[in-house]
Amino acid sequence: MIRALPDIVIEPVVRMALAEDLGRAGDVTAAACIPEGARMKAVFAARKPGVLAGIRCVPLAVLALDPNATISLKLNDGDAFGGGAVLAEVEADARAFLSAERTALNLLGRLSGIATLTRAYVDAVAGTKAHIADTRKTTPGLRALEKHAVLCGGGLNHRFGLDDAILIKDNHVAVCGGVGEAVRRAKAAAGHLMKVEVEVDGLDQLAEALAETPDVIMLDNFTLPMLREAVALTAGRVVLEASGGVNLETVRGIAETGVDVISVGALTHSAASLDIGLDAI
Repeated sequence: MIRALPDIVIEPVVRMALAEDLGRAGDVTAAACIPEGARMKAVFAARKPGVLAGIRCVPLAVLALDPNATISLKLNDGDAFGGGAVLAEVEADARAFLSAERTALNLLGRLSGIATLTRAYVDAVAGTKAHIADTRKTTPGLRALEKHAVLCGGGLNHRFGLDDAILIKDNHVAVCGGVGEAVRRAKAAAGHLMKVEVEVDGLDQLAEALAETPDVIMLDNFTLPMLREAVALTAGRVVLEASGGVNLETVRGIAETGVDVISVGALTHSAASLDIGLDAI
């Protein structure tokens, strides 16, 4: 079972989404059409197979509008399911529930889509030493939830922000005057718990980086022969991360070169929302 995100992290996102949807006057459709005090039962059901992420968004959305609702979660984050699977059952005030459903479905579908795509990448590199990792290419405001979804799919989290690891990119190198100088400055500034990663775009920069022993070297847009040579030159001295040009067709070949990590921005910036619907019962 995947460790759950604390509700205190998820709830502000859910409440912001509810407030956006309810606007200035609340759900005028539910108020006009649904008798006051009416109750309803419904299930959240998957239209397609996938991997679950964000299930806690369902009770947080529903209970925010009907504190007396009854919610039964049928699966946990990280669980795989088939088409037609029931993910949650709800009994609640009909007006409140119909006002909360879209927020719950939007978040559940978005996060499960990320988890499902991540699982496809993880499966594609099975049997190699490579791990699949995300990037900071996330939806503003949803980073914690989207990175949790990557974990649900079996991937790893890269840094969460600019403050939890040093990642020297090509523009940092350009301003510093070289890979070696940038790494030296970073290592001098880093605390004992902070790792230093540097991006290189060729084997000459790789050699320069290796001389300064960073914790991780990112091999940016290397060809497969270059990746294999980089793995041989490094000989396990630092963690090697491949990045750039990664998709489901290329990821297996990249993994088979022997790199340790493959970072994939598409996990979060290109994942399609999984089709999950609400069915009244």
